Amino acid sequence: MNSSTIRKKVERKCKIRGYTLKVEALDEILSFVNRFQGAQDDALDLLLDQLEHESLKSSIIDKDPVHRVVSLLLEAEAAAEDGPDIDGVTGGSSASSIRVIDAFLVPKFRYDPIKKTFYEHTGGLPIHGEASAKAALYKDRFLLLFQRIARDQHFSKPAFDTEMSHFGSCEISPIQSLVGQTGRRWVMGVISQLEDGHFYLEDLTASVEINLSNAKITTGFFLENTIVVAEGEMVLEGVFQVITCGFPPLEDRDKSSKLLAGHDFFGGGILTKEETLRLAELEKRAINDMFVILSDIWLDNEEVMGKLEIVLDGFESVEVVPSLFVFMGNFCSHPCNLSFHSFSSLRSQFAKLGQLIGAHPRLKEHSRFLFIPGPDDAGPSTVLPRCALPKYLTEELQKHIPNAIFSSNPCRLTFLITDEVEIKFYTQEIVFFRQDLLYRMRRSCLMAPSTEETTDPFQHLVATITHQSHLCPLPLTVQPILWNYDHCLYLYPTPHAIILGDRSEQKAFKYTGITCFNPGSFSNDYTFVAYRPSTQEVELSAL
Repeated sequence: MNSSTIRKKVERKCKIRGYTLKVEALDEILSFVNRFQGAQDDALDLLLDQLEHESLKSSIIDKDPVHRVVSLLLEAEAAAEDGPDIDGVTGGSSASSIRVIDAFLVPKFRYDPIKKTFYEHTGGLPIHGEASAKAALYKDRFLLLFQRIARDQHFSKPAFDTEMSHFGSCEISPIQSLVGQTGRRWVMGVISQLEDGHFYLEDLTASVEINLSNAKITTGFFLENTIVVAEGEMVLEGVFQVITCGFPPLEDRDKSSKLLAGHDFFGGGILTKEETLRLAELEKRAINDMFVILSDIWLDNEEVMGKLEIVLDGFESVEVVPSLFVFMGNFCSHPCNLSFHSFSSLRSQFAKLGQLIGAHPRLKEHSRFLFIPGPDDAGPSTVLPRCALPKYLTEELQKHIPNAIFSSNPCRLTFLITDEVEIKFYTQEIVFFRQDLLYRMRRSCLMAPSTEETTDPFQHLVATITHQSHLCPLPLTVQPILWNYDHCLYLYPTPHAIILGDRSEQKAFKYTGITCFNPGSFSNDYTFVAYRPSTQEVELSAL
């Protein structure tokens, strides 16, 4: 096919899709298509399909969006050719196949309730937000869940004005509309304490005092600042008497993704349908890949370091070494607060850890090592999200282990096609979070959790964070969060796996298709987890 024919075909196909190409964009497309002699049509269709996922400002296409798409497709091709040796002896992933996404690099999206679409925030985000940023934090959380529940068949407005049964439609009413109304109503809002000892439900229209004393609740921890859906009625005192109360229902990940119009909430890039299918097949074949996750590794405790050496010795001798080791804090038995004065000692302990890993040549060569700070580790503050461990502490370790990765808390990881912390293993997204959530959630509960479905606190914790689509829905007075970076803790769309590093008992729980587990505290009971992404199998392990 000669160049003029290809050019005409590109222009025609773009016109059919409603695109007008600038000269630079056309040249970029032609350069990409000509790489695939004999398959130019397929390459062009693939590029145009991917271009539909870009946030285009106009139907007139310039070079930038085309260049982004071409770069992504070429990276995908390179990864397919240079991918990990799945059937080889080492079985580990090549360095270029793991991508860790730092929380501070996760793109920020906001929901426009008028246009009913998400739009990406552009411009810088200062660490210290203005007062309006705090109000926007709650508004953004509310709108995120409101747009989700608006699509739920049980809470959407009926097509016809008919009386629905108790099991029929439960249309959400604005709180402002409760004034002067009688009978039961469904409302959605944020639980807040506007006066000492008096709790209110707030939405974007108004607030109303609520009485939860006789409410029947669903699974989860009901805290101040959580967003709930409640059924009840107004009583004479102007109080909303809650009869039933629960969290907004979850939405299937695939359904959420289809409605996001190509927006990359995770930060790992958007895959086309063809890439997703191809990578899903790779995932099934990658049965040997394994992640080993340990939490609470006290470097200043000789017994703990001895146990860690046993773990590394064990994995050094297996036929296929793990693709990734995840070391989550705390890395010191004493909190690194203002009274801590042993940073030089901690620096040398990190260096000893590097020497310990370096003494295992197969692990050093074929495994990656990811370090995530804990709540009591060294850093500028305890505010979430936390930045990576200070370079002063880790630079000696990195001399021994050059491929060590130091990321934020939380973080996301992608096992993908190129060389930031959430994680994608081929077609999976995995989130890591190190925080003692369970203890703090139970202390902050407004009422005892329901025992109707489960008595396991970890299952209540998982239900809370997944339904809230947020890793840490605690009150800001209990756990401060950077107002401008609250979106870094979102769990929307729902990831495939959530790893919650907590000092409580080791647990694993699969909830609505989401694999959640706590590796336990290695320094307290020498527990850890081996996770196989290809099958989402969780192996609870201990010494």
